[in-house]
Amino acid sequence: MTFGQSQTTIGSPAIMEPLHISSPVLFISPRSINLSLGQQTVYEGCKHMPTAFIWYLSLQAINMFLGLPANIMVLWLILRNKRDASTSDIFFLHLAVVDIIFCVTIPLEVTTLVFLTTSSTWYVLSFVYGIKDSSPIFLSCICLDRYAAVLHPIKFNELKDRQHRAGLVASVWIITLAYATAKCVGTIVDFETFVYSAMLLAVFAFMVFCNISILWALRQSGAGRDEMHPVKKRAFKMVIIILAIIVCHYLPLVALLPFKSYFSPDVHECYVRYFCFGLMDISSSIQPVLYLSKDRLTCHSGLCCKSKQQD
Repeated sequence: MTFGQSQTTIGSPAIMEPLHISSPVLFISPRSINLSLGQQTVYEGCKHMPTAFIWYLSLQAINMFLGLPANIMVLWLILRNKRDASTSDIFFLHLAVVDIIFCVTIPLEVTTLVFLTTSSTWYVLSFVYGIKDSSPIFLSCICLDRYAAVLHPIKFNELKDRQHRAGLVASVWIITLAYATAKCVGTIVDFETFVYSAMLLAVFAFMVFCNISILWALRQSGAGRDEMHPVKKRAFKMVIIILAIIVCHYLPLVALLPFKSYFSPDVHECYVRYFCFGLMDISSSIQPVLYLSKDRLTCHSGLCCKSKQQD
């Protein structure tokens, strides 16, 4: 990202020189397409404070070697067990597709961050980032599905076998592709600051509301009983998992985005961004692992895995 307003070159804290048009600096944040051509890689721009950059690349390596196969496994299990799938599995399936798309582009991202100074690959990466940004929306769909199942069970059972979930998924993909395209084009001023921040804050608030409402309802229904109903117990575990994902992976980003102006440009672009987006991106590994572990998979000879029937 080029900070024309600051008239300084961020890449070298010891020698601050004017930023001339004849020798612009390439400095690209991991979620921005606001750039200009230059001779510096992103790594060179942040080598004076590399801690968060190394943290980010380490988490991306985990996504590559753990998240990608785990998401493929989730995709295979859901497609293989269609008849036994829960009502939320359609959202988990598309969440896995989003994470697979993101994980397969990690080698291109690492190459661009460390070695390349060209801007062409960032259009591809920005489009993929836009798709990845839809993960909280699919999580909110899961929260909505569990909210309806626990707090409005009669209406939920009436709509259980209908196609409204497929329509909701299609709507999310339309929004996702439109958002990713706008992010890729990069012509909207402060697109990330306003559009993404507003979307993330709204989705975060909705998910927290749904999960707290579900937890309260389950706690009330289980009062005075030794054991919770198995269906409600599974719903309780899923809600706890989603709430943990929300707090751990998205709360830092939600909390720090509104305070961008309080950080110096180099601290924000080299440290805060990489730290927050690293936490958000590692959800591509955590989510499928938690999904695979929640059903107590039983494997026979390492060749066949069968999940027990869900609600």
